Amino acid sequence: MKEVTELISLDSIDNFINNHKLSFLYISKPECVVCYAVLPQLRVLLEQFPSIKLGYINANNVEEVASKFSVFTVPVLLLFIEGTEFVREARFVHFEQLEQKLKRIYQLYKD
Repeated sequence: MKEVTELISLDSIDNFINNHKLSFLYISKPECVVCYAVLPQLRVLLEQFPSIKLGYINANNVEEVASKFSVFTVPVLLLFIEGTEFVREARFVHFEQLEQKLKRIYQLYKD
């Protein structure tokens, strides 16, 4: 499964996004039942895309993340390319559709 970097502050989130051409943020809360199902599936899916780096944010520990990224529910999945948000999925994720989006984007932007 894809390696996950835990991000514990807004600075670490900004550094993660800025230091990776393709960065994927996973925002969740421990009490979220859906989050438990989504993260393992996401880690498996992202194995296909080695250049995409995955960061995890516990929204309870980094409360400012909600306002920074306009997060109203969890989980939220955000793909950034060179610091710009390209894909946003929230709550119920359709993995087949997400995989197709990622394949198209990855072909254009991979190293």
